[in-house]
Amino acid sequence: MQGLDRALKSALSGLADEGLYRTRRVVESIGPGHRVRVDGSDCTAFCSNDYLGLATDERIADALGASASAWGAGAGAAHLVTGHSALHHALEEALADFTGRERALLFSTGYMANLGVVSALAGRDDFIAEDRLNHASLIDAARLSGATVRRFRHGDADAADRRLAAAGGRRRLVLTDGVFSMDGDRAPLAKLAAIASNRDAILVVDDAHGIGVLGEHGAGTAAAAGLGPSDVPVLIGTLGKAFGTFGAFVAGSEALIETLIHKARTYVYTTAPPPPVAAATLASLAILREETWRRDRLVELVARFRRGAAAAGLVLGASDTPIQPVLIGDSAAALQASEALLERGWWVSAIRPPTVPRGSARLRVTLSATHDDEQVDGLVAALAEVLDTGARVALA
Repeated sequence: MQGLDRALKSALSGLADEGLYRTRRVVESIGPGHRVRVDGSDCTAFCSNDYLGLATDERIADALGASASAWGAGAGAAHLVTGHSALHHALEEALADFTGRERALLFSTGYMANLGVVSALAGRDDFIAEDRLNHASLIDAARLSGATVRRFRHGDADAADRRLAAAGGRRRLVLTDGVFSMDGDRAPLAKLAAIASNRDAILVVDDAHGIGVLGEHGAGTAAAAGLGPSDVPVLIGTLGKAFGTFGAFVAGSEALIETLIHKARTYVYTTAPPPPVAAATLASLAILREETWRRDRLVELVARFRRGAAAAGLVLGASDTPIQPVLIGDSAAALQASEALLERGWWVSAIRPPTVPRGSARLRVTLSATHDDEQVDGLVAALAEVLDTGARVALA
């Protein structure tokens, strides 16, 4: 055991030397307008995924509390035993309607949804093509499936087509994020859908950062691209981002959902999410659909931030979503900039390898519908102060 501890400590020391050591911060209180107290300091958070500002909405909290009084705190078992409540069932039906699919199936987390879907649909004799910058859960899902896996250049549908053209396999899958979590750009879904159809492949889209945010009704990246269930037969969404609650779902055909109920091990062999979370998400979904101003406000704030950043000479990624990466390059410099911002009352996380490729460390700014103009302008001013010209690296 002592030998193991020495080896682990040495590895951790190496991470620290490279500016890659990660430290959890403790949030002590949450106030309106994304004001938080973290590690004893008051600041404004620009690094959560609460895109619509629903995580602290009192109506959703009230729905959760009322349901907890009636249903208790936990499901008590897996969905296939005694854990599937009427609230879970109602939420699945509501999510199916929201996404325009026949059925939807709840999972405990987005990671588990991705692992469950890919392992249920692909195996040793199959082929998977996936975007090089997919979320870790899709990358792990592909690896663990046992299928032959080939990654293609980020956002390059033609490269995906070449992978599929050279592929064998009984079944072919194309895996992609809808909105890429660290870059904020959208996948070329229309082209990928056409290619998948032409190559007799199944397009699987993890729309964790697009669902609720993009599209006229918030139905996500595929809907914003004018694509329907036949174009994107497997749609994955999470509930802990725009919805402001917790969990994930897969939406698709009757046959797909029944297959997952039987074959997705991350669905079968785990406890169902607490029923009060399902009740809270039903309330959140109703608000998300009705209060369209939240998505309109996000569009305004993204434009405001990008205008200010351009005027300040900041180097941004090519994103029109609430995820706005400020590109730096060096991991230690990104971490130092994040610390300097926190000292000035702004909480923005430094994103470093292995989350992003080496040499592409960045500050990941995320905007919410409940930020105000003054907060956005204040953040831009602080970024301009912290990031002088010598600290920035323009990335291709």
